[in-house]
Amino acid sequence: MSIQNSDSRASASDGGFLDLWSGVGLVVANMVGAGVFLSAGFMAQELSPGWILTAWGIGGLLAMAGARAYAEAAVMIPRSGGEYRYLSELFHPFLGYLAGWASLLVGFSAPMAVSAFAAAAFASAVFGPSDARIGAAALIAALTVFHAAGLRLSKWTQNGLVIIKGLLILAFVALGLSLGESQWPSWAPPSAPPNLALSFASSLFFVAYAFSGWNAAAYASEEFQAPRRDVPRAMLIGCALVGIAYLLVNWILVVNLSPERAQVVFEYEEARVTLGHLVAQDFLGERGARAMSLGIAALMVSSSSAMLLVGPRVYAEMARDGFLPSFLRGTPGAPPRAAVVLQGTLAIALLYLHSVGELLSNVAGVLVFFSALVAVGLFWARRRRPNLETPRPRALVAAAIYAGSSVWMLYNAFKAQTGLLPWITIAAGAALVGYALSAKRAS
Repeated sequence: MSIQNSDSRASASDGGFLDLWSGVGLVVANMVGAGVFLSAGFMAQELSPGWILTAWGIGGLLAMAGARAYAEAAVMIPRSGGEYRYLSELFHPFLGYLAGWASLLVGFSAPMAVSAFAAAAFASAVFGPSDARIGAAALIAALTVFHAAGLRLSKWTQNGLVIIKGLLILAFVALGLSLGESQWPSWAPPSAPPNLALSFASSLFFVAYAFSGWNAAAYASEEFQAPRRDVPRAMLIGCALVGIAYLLVNWILVVNLSPERAQVVFEYEEARVTLGHLVAQDFLGERGARAMSLGIAALMVSSSSAMLLVGPRVYAEMARDGFLPSFLRGTPGAPPRAAVVLQGTLAIALLYLHSVGELLSNVAGVLVFFSALVAVGLFWARRRRPNLETPRPRALVAAAIYAGSSVWMLYNAFKAQTGLLPWITIAAGAALVGYALSAKRAS
């Protein structure tokens, strides 16, 4: 069963407002957050510098494999919606529907709320104590206005924030390489892991979380001027650039900080201090730490903005197919304003739920599951979807690598959090009921 209606075919033929480098910026903005300045602190408690850098290298390669698989899916199905669209076309609309609801409820709204809260919290460290929730709600409301006002304003708002984010990362790398240590670090982790392989595997979860977002361009494919050409390139180039930046940042962190000092990451929720703060403070004093707080705030603002740009495109696609109310579709030549407002409203609501952090950890495995399904779908399409282009061999190799690594990570995640299975069963059951109620209207 394939969802193809006249509205979506027409929109796919219209010229988009995004070009290649706007797409690269969208990917970078979704990927880069505070995680890269935190993960090494947790990892250094059991892993040596060599193993930490190896984990980041492997994480980058796995992200590139995922991006290559998605690049092939973007060529085969040059339409917006990400997992919702790909799984609907590759397997069955129910799987796409399930992925779409995951995106609506937690895939974008919850991370956006967390990023906005972090931005407000870091800003308050510079400008004085304030209610971070109120600041985050104001930020989300402002971004909602920008992204709902018009395509041009939405594009340049996002591009401007990405430029700021890129300059901040470049400044940190330049500072670290010019003023920091250059010799291979001699420190050892304070506690030798009882099982090095298990500790290394657990560390890859931190790395995988920091690399998430490499598929951002796929959610807004129809907003590109040349989606079949630029969406795959945007994902691959953006992911490669972030991978290089992450390796450089982590080199600076492991050569300039000891595991004992890196333990500050365990107090991140209360103190809002990252490893980047320690390095900046060592080089530039208190002014450096304050500048780092502003930099992290800017990183999180850019991430929130990127999620608000791409997420509503999923809901608009679901509305076009009849799975959500029609007013969420939007109109040609304009952003899907109702969908933008919906996501902004959900994000603000989630700010006032104390379980947001727990919610994110519970659904991380679900989101990995859907992206792995897209990779598996390339093999399914080769045999069962003759109406689609045949995936190329290199893409299938990348898809196999990404799907295999995802299965391994999911196995470890479910093993560590057995309570996740009932939660997923309930969520899938609720989605099945919703699909049954809306499928007849959609068809």
